Amino acid sequence: MTTQVNIDAKQVGALREKTGAGMLDCRKALVEANGDIEAAIDILRKKGTASAAKKAGRTANEGVIAKAILGGGRSGILVEVNCETDFVAKNEDFLALTGGWAKTLCENPATDLESARVDSVTKIGENIQIRRHGRIEVSGNGLVAAYIHLGGKIGVLLEVGAGKQETVNRDEFKQLVRDITLHIAAASPVSIRREDVSPVLAARERAIYVEQTPKDKPAPVIEKIIEGKMSKFFASACLLEQGFVKNPEQTITQLVAEKAKVLGDTLEVRRFLRFQVGEEIVA
Repeated sequence: MTTQVNIDAKQVGALREKTGAGMLDCRKALVEANGDIEAAIDILRKKGTASAAKKAGRTANEGVIAKAILGGGRSGILVEVNCETDFVAKNEDFLALTGGWAKTLCENPATDLESARVDSVTKIGENIQIRRHGRIEVSGNGLVAAYIHLGGKIGVLLEVGAGKQETVNRDEFKQLVRDITLHIAAASPVSIRREDVSPVLAARERAIYVEQTPKDKPAPVIEKIIEGKMSKFFASACLLEQGFVKNPEQTITQLVAEKAKVLGDTLEVRRFLRFQVGEEIVA
C-alpha cells in the first residue's frame, strides 16, 4: 500500500527558492523524499534539475550579523542575532544593541547575556535570540579583520598570518586581508583547502556525481569523470583555489603569493568564519 504524502505550497516554494527548479519538479521531488527538503534537493541535483550553487538551505529567520574587532586586530568576533521582522533588523537601536553584544562577547566569550536579551525582548517587542557567535584570536604574527555585507545579512571574520610583525602594520598587508574578507562574503567558500572540506559534504557531492554519470562506460572512465567533477567542486568550494572576485583569472593562492613577494614575507590564510542570517548550521 502506497502512503500518500501531503505536500503544501509553502514546501514547494521553499524548495524552488533553494534550487531554482520548476514547481512540478519540486513537488515530485518532495513526494519522493517524503517531504524532506534536504533529500529533495539531492534528488533534484541528481536529475540535473538543481545547481550546486543554490543547494544550501535557508530558514526564514530575520536578524543581523554583528562584528567586533579588538586589540588592533588581535581578536575579533561575529555574532548572529535573530529577530522576527526585517523592520526591527534595520532599526538603529537594534543594530546598536547587537554591536554592543558583539563587543562584550569579544572581550569575554563566556559573558551571560540572557538578562540583556530578555530586556531587549521587552523593549523591542519581538522575540530576540542570540543564535551563535564565533571568535578568532591571532596566533603569533597576524591580523584579524571582519566585514559585514548586505546590511548585516552576511558577516566574515578572517585571520591572515605573517612571518614578521612589521608586515602586519603595512598598508599592503591590511588591504590584502580586507580584499580576502570581501571575497569570502561574495564567493562563499566552505573551507580554506581541500583537506579541510567536511568528509560528509565531500561524500554527499560524490554520491550526486555518481548518479549523474552515465553507466554505459568502462569503470575507469566513470571514475575519471567522477574525479573530474569532484576536482571542479573543490576548486569552487575551497578558498585558496577560487578565482579572486576582483580578478577571476587569479586564484586566492596566487594573490597571496603575489602580495608575499611584494612584502618580502611569508603569508598564510589561517582561519575564517562566514555567517549568513538564517542559514542552516552544519556541524
